[in-house]
Amino acid sequence: MKKKYYITTPIYYPSAKPHMGHAYSSISADFIARYKRLEGYDVKFVTGTDEHGQKIQKSADKRKLSPNVFCNEISKVFLDLTKTLNLSNTDFIRTTEDRHHKTVQKLWKILEEKKFIYLSKYSGWYSVSDEAFYTESEIIEKDNIKLSVASGSAVEWVEEESYFFKLSQFQNLLIKHYEDNPEFIQPSSRRNEVMSFVKGGLNDLSISRNSFKWGISVPNSKDHIIYVWLDALTNYLTATNYFDENSSWPADVHIIGKDILRFHAVYWPAFLLAAEIPLPKTIFGHGWILSGDEKMSKSKGNILDPIEVVNEFGLDEIRYYLMKEVMYGLDGNINIDNLKNCINSDLANNIGNLSQRIFVLINKYFSCKVPDPKPLLKDDQKFMDCPVEGLRKSMDSFEIHNYIREVISYSSKINKFVNDEEPWTKAKNSDPRVGTILYIALNALKNIFILLHPVMPSKSEYYLSCLNVDTKNISLELINKNLPINVELKMPGLMFKKYI
Repeated sequence: MKKKYYITTPIYYPSAKPHMGHAYSSISADFIARYKRLEGYDVKFVTGTDEHGQKIQKSADKRKLSPNVFCNEISKVFLDLTKTLNLSNTDFIRTTEDRHHKTVQKLWKILEEKKFIYLSKYSGWYSVSDEAFYTESEIIEKDNIKLSVASGSAVEWVEEESYFFKLSQFQNLLIKHYEDNPEFIQPSSRRNEVMSFVKGGLNDLSISRNSFKWGISVPNSKDHIIYVWLDALTNYLTATNYFDENSSWPADVHIIGKDILRFHAVYWPAFLLAAEIPLPKTIFGHGWILSGDEKMSKSKGNILDPIEVVNEFGLDEIRYYLMKEVMYGLDGNINIDNLKNCINSDLANNIGNLSQRIFVLINKYFSCKVPDPKPLLKDDQKFMDCPVEGLRKSMDSFEIHNYIREVISYSSKINKFVNDEEPWTKAKNSDPRVGTILYIALNALKNIFILLHPVMPSKSEYYLSCLNVDTKNISLELINKNLPINVELKMPGLMFKKYI
């Protein structure tokens, strides 16, 4: 029986069209999900849309649509994006679904029964854009407008009756969990940020609103709806049917943007601890995709449409660029010139050129069949060996960028081997070693495209099919299995276009 692995993206807030930041979260989660499948795991991969709250209601009002009609329309855009980005998600959850309403209300009742919820009055600063509460110390004033220091979003003073969650009781428990489980929040810079926030003291959290109606009702209360973040975070349980049998909870990793770290690394584990539900194993807060020096956002008007970029440069190429050039966990700036250089250098000149040279010779001298490697010298083994263990270590640390760089380093090593051995010269001189050189390079190409499958699934599957590899059962185990001699191959043609 396969080991299980559960990974999630944030569920996206469909108040506007998707941008490159959404694509980055989804592609990185998809990379990890596909890699774990290469390792032999049965992967559950969930994404979706967060469709409640005041911001959604206001966006719908602007369009003169009901919130439900508005959410149906925008959620479909995000659902379509999963196909555009070729995500391998196994579920797409919407918080407007009945299954989710039931789970949220069940969790609320548990927290209430355990006496972690009480009714009081909330007065303080609230950001509709962030759907977040802020303290006085987290607010600045600019041009007579109060803003959140963290997000730059406008805040407004709110006074209303509210249910509260006893978050203050979980300060020491959370700190202990962070200290006992250093892998819980990654990378370490995010962990330090959260530790500092929690050690600064936690106040009880307002978890209901009664000034608008678009959300899930508080059980047995006609006036209150459940705070959108308690609602949204519970999607991770909903997707596993947690309160039924055979749930795949807990999550192995929540992939999120760093701007929603507090909700995931403080509020979410506190809710779960209160309800005596196991905590996720890891929360990974990646950086922002920047436009210039700023985060992409609708309010700043600097959104880069992922669909437009994909249409111009190709999906697998964009996936590759984002995963390699942005250090996972840090902010990254998209630059079209760098994108072109990355495609040209790594894909066209390195991998593509290696493939082209090898296949031209195999087609010409071996009737497009796998050559017989005779003689195979002792030193040839180091070129047959693929750095799988190093790659595993990179992925265990969520160092996606290092994983890809190691694959490219391996490809460069094979390129150098081919250059040094000059099989084109040996072929002209009828040197029997030419078959060995091509055999080594061909198996290396097989390994390269297996390893690149998490980031370039379409290109990889196409190339492996040209090598007669079963693309429905791609796994790391195939790294150690050389291609059978005399198997017929298909010329893959030009794999990567060069850009000027």
